[in-house]
Amino acid sequence: MDRRRRPPQASPGPAGRLPHLLLEPSVYGRLLLAASRTRALALGKLVHSHMLRAAYRPGLFLRNNLLAVYCRCGDMRHARLLFDGMPRRDAVSWNTLIAGYSGLGSYRLAFDAFRDARASGDGVDRFTFAAVLASCAGAGDWRNGRVVHGLAVVSGLARTAFLTNSVIDMYAKCGMIDEVRLVFDRAEERDEASWNLLLSAYTRMGWPEVAVNVLVWMHRSGVKLDSFALGGILKACSELGDSEDVRRMLHGSVVKVGLDLDVFVGSAMVDMYAKNGGLEEAIKVFYCIPNQNVVVYNAMIAGFARLGNDPCPEIRIEAVRLFSNMLKKRIKPSKFTFKSVLEVCNLTNAVRCGKQIHAHVILSGLQGDEFIAGVLINLYSKARSVNDSLRCFDMTLKEDVFIWTSMITAFVHNEHFEKALYLFRELLYTRKGTDQFTISSVMSACAALSVPTTCKQIHCHAVKTGLDQFTVCGNSQIAMYRNIGDLKASKQIFEQVSCLDTFSWSAMILSYAIHGYESKALDLFGKMKNHGVMMNEIASFAVLIACSHQGLADEGLRYYKNTIPDDGFSPDVKLKACMVDLLGHVGKIADAEDFIMSSGSENDPILWHALLRACRVYGDKERGTKIGEKLMELEPLSASSYVMLYNLYMDAGKISLAMRTRGLMRERGITTQAGISWTEFGGSIHNFIDGDNSCSHSTIHTTLEELLVRVKQKTEHGGRNIWELEFQSRKLSESSISRHGELLAVAFGLTTSSSVAPVRVMKNQRISWESHETLKLLSEGENREITVRDATHFHHFTRGSCSCGDYW
Repeated sequence: MDRRRRPPQASPGPAGRLPHLLLEPSVYGRLLLAASRTRALALGKLVHSHMLRAAYRPGLFLRNNLLAVYCRCGDMRHARLLFDGMPRRDAVSWNTLIAGYSGLGSYRLAFDAFRDARASGDGVDRFTFAAVLASCAGAGDWRNGRVVHGLAVVSGLARTAFLTNSVIDMYAKCGMIDEVRLVFDRAEERDEASWNLLLSAYTRMGWPEVAVNVLVWMHRSGVKLDSFALGGILKACSELGDSEDVRRMLHGSVVKVGLDLDVFVGSAMVDMYAKNGGLEEAIKVFYCIPNQNVVVYNAMIAGFARLGNDPCPEIRIEAVRLFSNMLKKRIKPSKFTFKSVLEVCNLTNAVRCGKQIHAHVILSGLQGDEFIAGVLINLYSKARSVNDSLRCFDMTLKEDVFIWTSMITAFVHNEHFEKALYLFRELLYTRKGTDQFTISSVMSACAALSVPTTCKQIHCHAVKTGLDQFTVCGNSQIAMYRNIGDLKASKQIFEQVSCLDTFSWSAMILSYAIHGYESKALDLFGKMKNHGVMMNEIASFAVLIACSHQGLADEGLRYYKNTIPDDGFSPDVKLKACMVDLLGHVGKIADAEDFIMSSGSENDPILWHALLRACRVYGDKERGTKIGEKLMELEPLSASSYVMLYNLYMDAGKISLAMRTRGLMRERGITTQAGISWTEFGGSIHNFIDGDNSCSHSTIHTTLEELLVRVKQKTEHGGRNIWELEFQSRKLSESSISRHGELLAVAFGLTTSSSVAPVRVMKNQRISWESHETLKLLSEGENREITVRDATHFHHFTRGSCSCGDYW
């Protein structure tokens, strides 16, 4: 009899088909093991199909291996079908199923499977408890986790270091640090993983000081410091602001145990130094690490990106050189690499470089990543290329709210306020929810549009969602109501903000200053200093405005020279222009000109515009003409420069030069922007264009004429004969009225709104002197509060006076 092993017999197949060759169980086992390790679901299904076609009935070992393939590949539907069809199960079967559910985030199903495993009598082991504890940790379910911990203690398995570590990890991920320490202290067995998990728990809790003490305790206990322990503690110390000695001590420990060349530890050291301003030390560590990988490069590039407002762009741009070296070494950049290097381009305004990196993002197939797209949106937004920002936005799946916020902010930054509101409405339709930063950006758009009804609707949305409790939203609300002229609402919001910061105080001080309440602005500024709140540019700007309107030139100059440098920031162009306005307001025009020449911004047109306004108010025609000619040189394509110089020449009687300026403007194809005024009524915006004699506004023309006549009669009846009335009757003919769109808007508001409601009008240009005086008369004659916000000022007209006085 031939006792040699016979080859596997082929099972009889259907007629007309070749029979399937039955493989050895060991071959099936190796194939399933390979499919499980590589997560090759197709291979696993192919092996399973072969078994079925060959009518092979695998044993428990092969069934568990097949179950592991489906679970590791995330196909839990077929895994459950296979599991339910198993004639016999053991602890390995249940462990595999529980781990599969846990890996997919189906924590409730994992816990249910654990309960069924205990009830089935198939037996549970330490791996079963470890799997379900990992599921509780992922869900943050400390209640069920505590139940499982108790069952492990009762079973006697909790004494092992393996299960102790699982319990520590579960409590740590649930944020229960007291239980973590209790389990660690009472553990009968500990290993290096136990200590590392304790370190990781304190690091996760944000207690780096305690983590350092645990590391010292660990070293004194004779436990070997490995790369995981040192890497974790280095990461924790990266959050310590003023612990240079601790960082150097840890660096010394790393060198002493011989892990200074370890890639994982080295990247953690680079990150630690870079996050705390030790850029030179980070660079030295970086270049000492052999075989640098993408993680090390990411830590170094992110260090340059974290420099924030620091120094010169030449230092930050080194991150781009590192990125180039990565590509030369054929190290594949990750999502974090692209995000960090694009942030550097954003900080340095290196748009051209950012576009080249964007090309690498597309080549890497990462253009749909929302974190990268968010940085690209900001980059193109700062470059005033909002269409490119929108393309980056459209390439993403728009799953996270922050990508919507980035695009809304880009629209606001580029003054596409209507588009920002449309995009916000689209976000609400998706029901993805909003956050405080989204609402803050939308409020900025509403503030710029100055539409009261929309502002109130956004405010109501913030209250409804509870986002109004955030300080950033409160600050935006203060600014929003300030821009629509509702100072009372701004004050109310300021008093309701629970945690006032620098921007809260600054926004309220500015609100008082620009609305003509200079004394309150200065008083609030004094309270801000008494509370020890750090100053910023907005607060300084508001103080200078208040000093300017109050005529406190000496106090403003003293604050500019002494206080601003002490607050840690250098004056920008707006602060310098405000200082020029302050000196010009009190008639110190020569001093204002000297200030410009010594400011270091003598070629900035904003400063000269402020000085020119003072020249026109005080009638210094000669100096004003020279300034107008200088503005022509600084802004050769600005229509406002030509118009101002034309008016200056006409005021000075230099008709030929005025005509030459107009001809030059015509030759260069420069056109003036149309003056548009708007007001809101009944939820709609009503626009009035300067010089518009269309039939649609004929009724408003008549209404305005009637109002002016009624005001004249009321004033004459009171025995007053002021020159403004003579001007009114002589100058404000129908053609003259049509030139002032703001007058038509005010007339519309006076006749359509309630007799006690204030009239609010916005205009995209400065209002003229004639319009200013007429509005004073209307406010007195109609006994109404009229607020006009033009391109530079808020004008509150009440009982014949204006908040800006005679200097506007």
